[in-house]
Amino acid sequence: MAALDVILRILKPGDEVIAGDDLYGGTNRLLAYIRTHVSVTVHHVDTTVPEALHKFIHPTKTAMVLLESPTNPLIKIVDLATISKDVKERAPNAIIVVDNTMMSPYLQRPLEHGADIVYDSATKYLSGHHDLMAGAITCNRDDLAKQMGFTINAIGNALTPIDSFLLLRGIKTLALRMDRQQATANAVANYLNNLGFHVNYPGLVDHPGREIHERIADGNGAVLSFETGSKELSERIVGGTRLWGISVSFGCVNSLISMPCVMSHASIDAATRAARGLPEDLIRLCVGIEDVHDLLDDLERALVNAGAVEYNVSQNRYVRVRRPEASGTIARALEKLELDTVLDKEWLVSAPGKVILFGEHAVVHGVTAIAAAVDLRCYGLTTPRNDGKLSVHFHDIEGFYHEWDIEALPWDSVTPIAADDEHPEALDQKLITAISEGPLKELEGECTAFAASLVFLYMYLILSEAGRRPSINFTARSTLPVGAGLGSSASFSTCAATALLLLQRRITIPAPPDPASPSKGHIHVSHQGRRALPQPLAEEVNRWAFVAENILHGNPSGVDNSVSVFGGALAYTRPGFERKSGMEPIQGFKSLRFLLTNSKVPRDTKKLVTGVGEKKANEPELVNGILNAIQSISDEARRALADPEIPRGALLSALSSLIHENHGHLVTLGVSHPSLELIRSITAAESYQLATKLTGAGGGGCAVTLVPDDFEAQYLQNLIDELVREGFQPYLTSVGGSGLGILSPYDYHSNRRTVAARHGAQVPGQITPPETPNPGDESSSRLNVDSAAGVLEPLRPSFEMSSISELPSWAESLGRWLYV
Repeated sequence: MAALDVILRILKPGDEVIAGDDLYGGTNRLLAYIRTHVSVTVHHVDTTVPEALHKFIHPTKTAMVLLESPTNPLIKIVDLATISKDVKERAPNAIIVVDNTMMSPYLQRPLEHGADIVYDSATKYLSGHHDLMAGAITCNRDDLAKQMGFTINAIGNALTPIDSFLLLRGIKTLALRMDRQQATANAVANYLNNLGFHVNYPGLVDHPGREIHERIADGNGAVLSFETGSKELSERIVGGTRLWGISVSFGCVNSLISMPCVMSHASIDAATRAARGLPEDLIRLCVGIEDVHDLLDDLERALVNAGAVEYNVSQNRYVRVRRPEASGTIARALEKLELDTVLDKEWLVSAPGKVILFGEHAVVHGVTAIAAAVDLRCYGLTTPRNDGKLSVHFHDIEGFYHEWDIEALPWDSVTPIAADDEHPEALDQKLITAISEGPLKELEGECTAFAASLVFLYMYLILSEAGRRPSINFTARSTLPVGAGLGSSASFSTCAATALLLLQRRITIPAPPDPASPSKGHIHVSHQGRRALPQPLAEEVNRWAFVAENILHGNPSGVDNSVSVFGGALAYTRPGFERKSGMEPIQGFKSLRFLLTNSKVPRDTKKLVTGVGEKKANEPELVNGILNAIQSISDEARRALADPEIPRGALLSALSSLIHENHGHLVTLGVSHPSLELIRSITAAESYQLATKLTGAGGGGCAVTLVPDDFEAQYLQNLIDELVREGFQPYLTSVGGSGLGILSPYDYHSNRRTVAARHGAQVPGQITPPETPNPGDESSSRLNVDSAAGVLEPLRPSFEMSSISELPSWAESLGRWLYV
């Protein structure tokens, strides 16, 4: 790993890396670290299909492609020559890096097939004795050699003289050891294959990558893996061997056995392992130089004692013990499980952020505020784990990941809320305390991650019914800047609430309408998913999203979560004042283009609100006059936005004037900031002449700029470039769009491709066993379930690895979304 660390130091922030989806666990850990701390984008791709890399190759951004062949531990073969050629044609400056540890230079030399850098863990085959730790790097370019040589010299991780001596000693016997080891590995692979196990080894005639491997390598290596069909059975086999040592390493003169999912790859969470097609029951064998008959005898003894094989008298040999097929009553019972697919599938949901167009701060004092949804969204994905654990991955909180044993959660402190009941007005403080002092105890000091985890665990516990405690991972990602006053917490709350309500069947997706049938006189008008989610569903989600906001903020107004769920725009007046309180949607709201600019200046909302309150107490006449003026602005904006007859040009002109006026009052209240005033002056310059105001609490955070429909694209790009040069982060978005969205579970709405199944083995990406098909049901409205032809490609790897800019288009490409 020190060698890979040196290589990865070539990268700089903003670079993109394409890597395989079946990598050594330590490689995954290091890539995850640089993604989080160095701002390098990492795309994990099935590198056994060269074409799969094409859509991720960018001519200037792709800096490195990291490959392994064979991969560890699934022994998949990667066409190094084809990928190197494809990458060089599309991104000439990209560096091709290959981890050649599984083969050693004796059996495979990737530099001959287009690689730029090759590294080996010299601890393995090059040493051969596991008496040193070392890495070896080779390359074919002087500039790369000098750059990596400088790093090695600077950080001081070169080998000591004694380690160098031991490594040279090992290399002298490399050819002898490798010839013996791969000959024995071939015998072991054929033995297991003949017993009926699914074996991963390129020396087998039915290995899918055999032809490619024979073209790029001089031998088959000495590492293989096989599946037993049961994790418990695999554990018994591994624990029952004597000559095969239990260890995560390989390449030594002695033979080793391991279970990757609980050893070398345990740092990858179970859901991701499943999504990448890594079976929990997989056993990896690393063959040494012992006598082949002794190794086979020891392995056979372990298989027999574990109950994996039994002696067949008629065949006069050992054969694999197979579990009985489900049939009769059991099969019919499994058919009923199709009703439970809600727990066995991935659910992808999304919700927008919000922007306060008019009425900031004044809303605290009874003035009406106008809020609207922005076309920047939070996305939430639930993925089945089925291992008795619950996990969360908050991608935008420094990549925070944590998991808990479900049965160890504080169930004794839970007062369940029945499906037909609403959450009480007050939070369950007993449960909050139990969560905070129990499963979240170790997160003290990680404020944002603690709060988000508290929200998720609180709703998970209180929504769970007896016997329904789903084992899942929940991943949240956002195109919204976090903490900038754009409703990122409300959109997260909406996504988390929706996902958990779906899993607990508190809400259900309505069946699709009957298709148009002229013969029956029925016409179906497609709305492309708009208004597909009914009002009762939205109201239930909104109630629980408000509970989540209550946990996060203590006393929320309900505006943010309401906009996030219902979308569009609404007018809100706080209760306790002379005006009529409540929220009213602004019917007929027309979508508007805005430039949201994040000043990147942190703000203290509580301090700013308190400051306005003190100013009102000290200067009541001034502040009350401002509040009345802002109320007039909100009233005028509300009328204009809801008027279907007002010309578009007149509407935009009126809104621009109201934005200027509203901002001036906020400046007088003392809630602006020099950074916000700089943004406003840039956008108001002669070449742009756009109206800008602060939004939210002010004092930092974001500014909003109204962009007219006819504003030239080149001027807009110039403005964005100028704001970026000043250190700001602009987002071009529309305001007033759709609210809560759920990716449709119906197969005729889906664009997701399937992954071909293979007999007797877990399908790549398969997380749970396929549902039993119902031959009599040909309805196109059934939920997407696995079929004999294959299973749906899992969402989680692409969801987690897509860049922020790619995320919206990736989500849209999956198929039809259903919106409130």
